[in-house]
Amino acid sequence: MTENVPNVTSEKDPGYGQLLAVLLRRRFWLLSIFCSVLSIATIITITTDPTYQSSIQLLVESNYKEKERQGEPGLDSQFADPNVEIDYTTQLNLMRSSLLVQKAVDLLRSEYPTLSVEDIKQSLVVTQVVEDEVSTKIFQAVYTDNDPVKTQKVLKAIQWVYQDYNLKQQKLRLTKGLAFIDEQLPAARESLLKTEVALEQFRKSQSLIDPEQRASDIAETLKAVEQERQATHAQYEQSQRRYVALRQQVDRSPQEALISSRLSESTRYQGLLDEIQKTELELAQERLRFTDSHPYLQKVLSQRESQVALLQKEVGRVVGQQLTRPKDTGESLLEEGQLGDTDLNLTSELVEAQTNSLSLKAREQSLAQTEQQLKKALNQLPALLAEYSRLQPQVELKRDALQQLLKARQELSQEIARGGFDWQVVEEPQLGAQIAPNPKQYLLLGAVVGLILGGIAAFVRETIDDSIYTADELKQQVALPLLGTMPELPQANISKPILNLPFLKQRTMTFQTDQMVHGSSFREALDLIYQNIQLLSSDSLPKSLVITSALASEGKSTLALALAISAARLHKRVLLIDADLRRPSLHEQLNLPNEQGLSTLLGSEANVSGQNSIQPSSSCIDVLTSGPTPLDPANLLSSQRMKELIGTFEQTYDLVILDSPPVLGLVDTVLAAPFCSGIVMVGRLGRVSQTELMKAIDVLNSLNIIGIVANGASNSTGSYISYMKQDGSPSLHLYQPLIPDQEPVITK
Repeated sequence: MTENVPNVTSEKDPGYGQLLAVLLRRRFWLLSIFCSVLSIATIITITTDPTYQSSIQLLVESNYKEKERQGEPGLDSQFADPNVEIDYTTQLNLMRSSLLVQKAVDLLRSEYPTLSVEDIKQSLVVTQVVEDEVSTKIFQAVYTDNDPVKTQKVLKAIQWVYQDYNLKQQKLRLTKGLAFIDEQLPAARESLLKTEVALEQFRKSQSLIDPEQRASDIAETLKAVEQERQATHAQYEQSQRRYVALRQQVDRSPQEALISSRLSESTRYQGLLDEIQKTELELAQERLRFTDSHPYLQKVLSQRESQVALLQKEVGRVVGQQLTRPKDTGESLLEEGQLGDTDLNLTSELVEAQTNSLSLKAREQSLAQTEQQLKKALNQLPALLAEYSRLQPQVELKRDALQQLLKARQELSQEIARGGFDWQVVEEPQLGAQIAPNPKQYLLLGAVVGLILGGIAAFVRETIDDSIYTADELKQQVALPLLGTMPELPQANISKPILNLPFLKQRTMTFQTDQMVHGSSFREALDLIYQNIQLLSSDSLPKSLVITSALASEGKSTLALALAISAARLHKRVLLIDADLRRPSLHEQLNLPNEQGLSTLLGSEANVSGQNSIQPSSSCIDVLTSGPTPLDPANLLSSQRMKELIGTFEQTYDLVILDSPPVLGLVDTVLAAPFCSGIVMVGRLGRVSQTELMKAIDVLNSLNIIGIVANGASNSTGSYISYMKQDGSPSLHLYQPLIPDQEPVITK
């Protein structure tokens, strides 16, 4: 019975639990790199020289603009044009210039003879203070050095240089401005006087107060007339288009439309039309029965003619003789007056559009005449307007220029008398505060960097290592059913008697075997694995199982013995065979002799029942050790004798378990497995890698692999222990296998 098993299932995205598991598994990498980086940060913090920083803030522009000074009410303190914007970028570059820094170096020469301009410029930072994204008028100078006293003294010198430079430049600027204004005042007064005299003579000669205003009024009126004319013309064209459109819809002249409208609204006319239609209907019906010469048809025709005559009289009464058309015969009148509500509305709109077009055309002609008159009047003013426009701006301009000069002279005189505005110190320079090194910052940064680098190294190491560490990883990587998990058995150097063997009662099992028998957590895990094997093979329960692994020391012998004990607890007769003819271990684990075993049975043709190779361990478990190591184990395991032995054992026992060698590197398991019902693989977590596990499954791919067991899981029995300790249970009841000639014993 064989089936093909795919190698790898689709991998899932790692969750937070898996990431934490990786960090815990690689904690030594993480901690070593973390400690290394933190040590480097500590050394840098200890060996780095301290750095100090001091700062000063200056108000570089007058802050009492347009305010009254104490004792001088109404005095304007503004000495500059308010429309002039200060170039703060240029101001900053000037404050950083070598010219001003050199003055500060000269002041500090006695205390710091080695100080240079470049030293100060490299450590001095001048910026404009910005608050709430708004640039203020305060500049801040920051100086950094290894001496806290030096930082304060350098900024004191910088403060004195800035304030002195500001006062000198301000006084020089004000003095030059006042001299320039004094030179311009006489010429400005004389020019203003000449212009005012010329303007006065022009007004007297032309008898005009303001020809520009008169021309403006005419121009505005002309513009309004032109706009109104254009609007009227547009309305006229729109009315014409509407008239044409309505004419096309009505399909008749306004006179014809008016006649049809009146007839459609006449009740008597419509009544006569209804009578004529009834007569015509009756005439059509009778012609189906009689000819036109029949008396009855003659009577109906006569009736119709009289009705048509009455209809003509009604038309003359409704529309009047002046609107009656010559072509309106009796037959044509039958088609008139058939307008519906829509046609009546169109007819009314057609007449209205004709009337509106005539009215708009008359208004447009009137506006055109008015426009011509205004243009004629406007053409008479250009000469006067040009002369007035030449004189009036000159007067205003020269008058404003003179007023500005007088106002500027007064303000400059006040500022010179006041002494100008000294740059005010907003924040005095203090002793430099230490800014580096910052132990907390350096150590915190080192810790963060160490954690990041350690985490990266841990994940890189995890990526390189393809070993499987958890049962979930094993389940994801292999498409075989996960039969269960085996807990890691503790190691110890003590042993205690467990099974009383009939031939060697003083022998003892190892501590690991003791844990399998008496350890409740391990026993329950193996019972669950055994039940899963039976559930997966519910159609035909396996009579024989091969227990193998990809590598050595993965726990296959432990699993084989544990499954035998679990089956025996369920009253199954079990034969446990050590099929590892190269490195047998089952006899050592059970303290059994190994002079005879599987190798002697395979090399002999004697009857199985007559051999002493099978050793009873209890009432339900028999053990067949490996026997002496043969020269060619593969030859023995693949022989017909091996097949016959397995068949005989399956008839004698309920379950036959073979502890076979590992798959990789040896062919023994592949040769012996076809003789058995199924194969159970065991993988030790943290030892077997994904690559090795895939290779082993590929080798056994054509055989009946029932599933795989995860060995070494740390949390496989947590739920069981929690359940057994619930409600304060005092102890665990452990099961002890049956010993020949003894009753089952329950121990506490």
